[in-house]
Amino acid sequence: MLYKSIINLSLFFFYCSRNKVPVKMTLQEMVLQAAALYSDRIAVCFDECKNRHPVYYTYKSMVNFASELSSFLQLHCSFEGIHEIGLYCYPGINLPSWILGILQVPAAYSPVDPDIPPELSAYFMKKCNLKYILVEKNQVDKFKSFHETWLNNDTITVDHIDLTLFELHWNDTDVNLMLHDKKEKYGKEKMNNSISSLNNNEEKAKKCMDVRLQHCLAYVLHTSGTTGIPKIVRVPHSCIVPNIQHLRTLFEITQEDILFMASPLTFDPSVVEIFLALTSGASLLIVPNAIKMLPSKLATVLFHNHHVTVLQATPTLLRRFGSQLIKSSVLSATTSLRVLALGGEAFPSLSVLRSWREEGNKTQIFNIYGITEVSAWATCYRIPEEDLGSTLGVESPVQLGSPLLGTVVEVRDTNGLTVQEGEGQVFLGGEKRVCFLDDEIILPFGTMRATGDFVTVKDETMFFLGRQDSQIKRHGKRVNIECVQQVAEGISQVESCAVIWYRQERLILFVVTKDGLVKDGILGELQKHIPSYAVPDDVMVIEALPFTSHGKIDVSELTKIYFNYINLKSNSNLKGKEELWERLQYLWKSSLRLLEDPLEVSKDSLFLSNGGDSLKALWFNNEIEHLVGRAIPGLLEVILSCCILDIYNHILQAVFPDEDIPLSRSYCTKRKFSVMNRGEIIGKYVDQKSGRPVNSGKEQNAFIALSRGNQILFVNVSESLKNSLSMRQTGTKLGKYPSASSDLISSEESSFIKNVTSKSPLPVTGKMDGAEEISPVSKISEDETSVRASEKIKLCVRWKSNTGKCVDSSPLIVISLLNQSSATVYIGSHSHRIQAIDLSSGKVKWEQILGDRIESSACLSHCGNFIIVGCYNGLIYVLRNSNGKIHWTFATKDTVKSSATTDPSTGLIYVGSHDHHAYALDIYKETCVWKSYCEGTVFSSPCLSLVPHHLYIATLKGVLLALNPASGNRVWTHYCGKPLFSSPQCNLQYVFVGCVDGNLYCFNHMGQLVWQVSTNGPVFSSPCISGSMKQEIFFGSHDCFVYCYDMEGHFQWKFETTASIYAIPFTFYNHNLSSEMLLAAASTDGKLWILDAKRGHLQTIHKLPGEVFSSPVVWQSMLVVGCRDDYVYCLDLLGVTEK
Repeated sequence: MLYKSIINLSLFFFYCSRNKVPVKMTLQEMVLQAAALYSDRIAVCFDECKNRHPVYYTYKSMVNFASELSSFLQLHCSFEGIHEIGLYCYPGINLPSWILGILQVPAAYSPVDPDIPPELSAYFMKKCNLKYILVEKNQVDKFKSFHETWLNNDTITVDHIDLTLFELHWNDTDVNLMLHDKKEKYGKEKMNNSISSLNNNEEKAKKCMDVRLQHCLAYVLHTSGTTGIPKIVRVPHSCIVPNIQHLRTLFEITQEDILFMASPLTFDPSVVEIFLALTSGASLLIVPNAIKMLPSKLATVLFHNHHVTVLQATPTLLRRFGSQLIKSSVLSATTSLRVLALGGEAFPSLSVLRSWREEGNKTQIFNIYGITEVSAWATCYRIPEEDLGSTLGVESPVQLGSPLLGTVVEVRDTNGLTVQEGEGQVFLGGEKRVCFLDDEIILPFGTMRATGDFVTVKDETMFFLGRQDSQIKRHGKRVNIECVQQVAEGISQVESCAVIWYRQERLILFVVTKDGLVKDGILGELQKHIPSYAVPDDVMVIEALPFTSHGKIDVSELTKIYFNYINLKSNSNLKGKEELWERLQYLWKSSLRLLEDPLEVSKDSLFLSNGGDSLKALWFNNEIEHLVGRAIPGLLEVILSCCILDIYNHILQAVFPDEDIPLSRSYCTKRKFSVMNRGEIIGKYVDQKSGRPVNSGKEQNAFIALSRGNQILFVNVSESLKNSLSMRQTGTKLGKYPSASSDLISSEESSFIKNVTSKSPLPVTGKMDGAEEISPVSKISEDETSVRASEKIKLCVRWKSNTGKCVDSSPLIVISLLNQSSATVYIGSHSHRIQAIDLSSGKVKWEQILGDRIESSACLSHCGNFIIVGCYNGLIYVLRNSNGKIHWTFATKDTVKSSATTDPSTGLIYVGSHDHHAYALDIYKETCVWKSYCEGTVFSSPCLSLVPHHLYIATLKGVLLALNPASGNRVWTHYCGKPLFSSPQCNLQYVFVGCVDGNLYCFNHMGQLVWQVSTNGPVFSSPCISGSMKQEIFFGSHDCFVYCYDMEGHFQWKFETTASIYAIPFTFYNHNLSSEMLLAAASTDGKLWILDAKRGHLQTIHKLPGEVFSSPVVWQSMLVVGCRDDYVYCLDLLGVTEK
C-alpha cells in the first residue's frame, strides 16, 4: 500500500510539472518522489573505512525505515506550538532515514553535535524549548552526563531500534549568564535589521509566514557563536526547496551521481548534500568524522574506492588535501569528480585554482555564496573553462554569480540606498526565502537580511570584497584582510594561509608552507605585491590551519595560538593545576609542531622521543617560565630526561609549593638501558698511576689527536715537538701540560715538522693596534660577487663519506708521527655507526655499529690504542683504533651525549651522562674509579686542567662544578641559573663557559667570577682559546655572530653569519694561505666560514647541503666536519692565485 501511494504521488507531481501547475513541495515529498522512481537503486552508502565492506541502503529500505520511525514518533510525541525534534548522533547509514522519519511526522529536525561543548548544545536546546530529542543508543550515556545539570529528573525515555527518544524537562538553571545577558540586545538588533529592510516595500509586509504552522519548518540550526552569541535559525521548506531544485539543474544531477556528505549535520550545506542526492535518485556517501581529518585516506575513499562525482566543500576543507593531493587525485585528469562547488568562505584566486588542476582535468567548478540566516545558498557562478585553462597568467577576480531560484539579492550603501555601481553591503531574501531567527514567530514575506558581506558592483556583476569584520583601518588606510590572504596564498611556496586582526592592533599572517619557506621570505614576497600599510606585522609558520566543524578557518583558535606565542599568561592568571596541565600540553604540542594532533598528550610521553631537540627544549622551557611568571630551576634537564607528567610535577613543586602533588611521579625512563656490567664499581678508588698502560715507552708509536675547539692530545711526543706543532697547527701554546719526556727532538720528529708546514712560522701577531682603522663588527658583503672576487682562499670538497643518518658529532683526527701519511678521522652518526676514515683518501678503514645514536665525539686513549665514545643507549664504548672491535663497555643509567676527555697524567677517561653523574674510568683495568653526582644532566664535555688539577663539569641545571680528578670530590660550585649546553674550556688563568642566558662567563680556578660578556641569543657554542702571545677567546651565539674577546673580557670583534652558531670555532695556522692565524666556524644553515682571526674579516665561505651542528677540525690544509645530510666532509683549503 505504501508504494502504491508513493507511485500515485509521483504521477501527480509529474502531471503538475508537465502542465505548469504550481506545487508547494516539502523536502520529504521530493525524496518520496525519487524513491518511487528509483526504489531499487542505492540511496545511501556508509563506509567505516576499517577494512570492512561498506553498508548500503536502497531507496526502498531507506523509506521503510523512515516510515517506521515516523509511526513511532507520531505515537509518542504531542506538540504544542513549533514542531521540532532533536537528533543527537554521529554520521551513519541510518542518518537519512532518521531525518526523513522526523520530517514525515511532520516536524523539523534539529541536529545536535555530540562533540560540541555541552554548554552550547544545552543553550541551543533550551533556547529552542526543545521537548523531544532522538539520541543514538550508544551515545545515551554521554548525552545524560553532559546535560544532567540542566535537565530535571522526570525526563522520560522510550527506545526505538537504534534510537532512544527523550522527552525533555528543563530546570531553571541558566546555561550561560553571558549569553543570557546579551539576548535582549541581540534580538533588538536583528529585528531592527528586518524592519528597516521592510520599509522599502510596505505592500510585501502585509503577507506573513508563521513558524507554528504544522508543515512550515524543515530543520532548525544554530550558528557556531565564534563571532558572538549563537543564533537559532529555523528554516521553512519554502526557503530550502528552491535551492535544491535549482542546484539539481545547475549541477545536472542524475541517478548515476555519487555525492559526498562533506559537511557536518549542524552546517546547512549538509541539507543541500543530502537532498540533492536523495531527490535525484543519486547515492549519498557518508564516512565517519575521523576519516575527514585524514586527507590522504579521505582522497582514497572518495576518488579511488567510491568514485564520487559531486563534491560541495569550503575552500579550507579542500586545502586540507594539500596542493599535491588535489592535483593528483581530486582534480586530476582522470578524476571521477564532475562538479566541485566551493562556498562558505572567500573563493580561491584563479591562479591557485589553475595550480591545483592537472592538465586535462574536466571538473566543473562553481562559486556558491550564501548565509545560514537565509539557508542555504543565494548565488552561484560556474567558472568558465577558458578562465581555468588560461596560460596568460592574468589574475581577474571571480564573481559571485546570479541569484538562485526565489532569491533576491540587493547591494546597499551605508544609507540603505541601492547600489547600482560601486561598493556596498549584500542583503539577501526573497518572497519565501525567509528564515526565523531566535524568538521570531511571524515574519513578513520578502524579509531581507543584512549579511555583513561587502561587494563591489561593476556592470551589474558582483565581486566579493570581504566581510564587514574583515575591513580594518590600519596606518590611516583601509585594508581588506581577505585580500591580503589571497595575495599570500598566491605565493608559490605557500600551501595555505589565514590572516587575523589580532586585538584590533596587529595584522597576523598564519602560513602552512610547501618547502620550509621562512617568514622573512614570505614578507619579502608580500612586499612585492601589496602596499606597505597592508603588509602583516608578523608571520607565523604552522603545521596546519585549525578549522571549525563546519570546515571554515577557526579564527578563535588562531587568536589563541598567537596569544600563547607572544605573551603567555603569568602565574597569577593561572586558575589552578588543571589549567596548568592543559596549557602544558598545548606548549608541548607547539614546541614539537604537533598542534594538529587532537589527542591529549600521553602522560608518559618523552620530549626527545617525540621529535624534540635541545633548541626546541629551550623554547619549551622559556615558554613555561613565561606562563608561570618565574624561573624554574632545573626545568630544562627535566624536559630533556623525563616524561611530561614529571615535567608537570616539577613545575607544580615550583609554582604551587604548598599544595599536594595530585599525581605521583612516574620517573619515566627514556629507554631500557643495558644491565650494569662489571665495569661499574662505585666508590672504589685505585692508584692514579695504575690507569697508565703497562707499555707506554718510546718504543710505541707516537700520535697527535686533534679534536674540536683546538683540543690536542699528544701520545709519546716530546715537549719541544708539542709546542712546535701546536703553535704551527692551532696557535695553542701548551703551557698547561706537564712535562712528560725529553725535550730533545728526534730525527723522525724533525722530519715530521718539515712536512707539517712548508714555511717557517712567522712571528705571532701581537696586540691589536688601537690606531688601526678596522671595523670591530664584520659581516658578509652585500655584494657577494665582490667578496668572491677578493678571496685568496677557497674550500673545495676533497671527499665525503656516507654514514646513513645525520652527523652531529665532531671529528677526532689522529695523526701518526712515524707514518706521516697515516691520519685517521673517527666520527659517529645518528645511524648508530662510528667510522674510521683515512684523512687523505676518504676511504673507510672500518665501521662499527653501536647500540643507538651517537652524538658524542670520540676521544683517543692515553696509549693511543683505543677510541672512546658515548652512545644514546647509556653505554660508553671502548673500541680498538685499528679495527673498531669493542674492547670494553661501561653502562651509565641514561643517554651519553657528553664527549669523553683523557687525562694525560693518569690515563683515566672522564665523561658525563644524562643520569646526572660524571664518571672516571680506568679502561685498562675495566673499572669505574669514581662517579660523582652533578645535580643535573651532563650534556657537555668535561674539561681537564692539569695546573691546578681540576675537572670542570657543566650541567643543564646551570651548575658549573670543579671536581678533584683523583677522587671526584667537589672543589667548588657555581650556579649560573640557566642551562649550560656549552662545554667549559680553560687555560692557566681562567675557566670559560657559555650559557643559554646569552652570556659567556669567565672564572678563575678558585671559582670566582672574573667577568662576563653578553650576546643577543643563547650560547650553545663552547669557547675556543687561542694560544698566541695575545690569548683570545672565540665563540658563536644563537644570534648568528662569532665573537672574539681577549683574556680580560675586552671586546675585539664580532662577525655576522647567516644563521645561528652551535658549533665550536677552530683556530689554526696555514702559512701557505696566510701569515695570520685563521678561524674556522660553522653556522647551522650549513655554511663554513674561514675568517682572519685577528680582525674577523671573511676569507671564504662554503655551503654544505645540510644543516651543521658538528664542529670543524682542521689539520694542515684539510677541514673535516659532519653534516645533517648524513655525510662527513673533508674539504681542502686552497690558495687562489691572483690573475
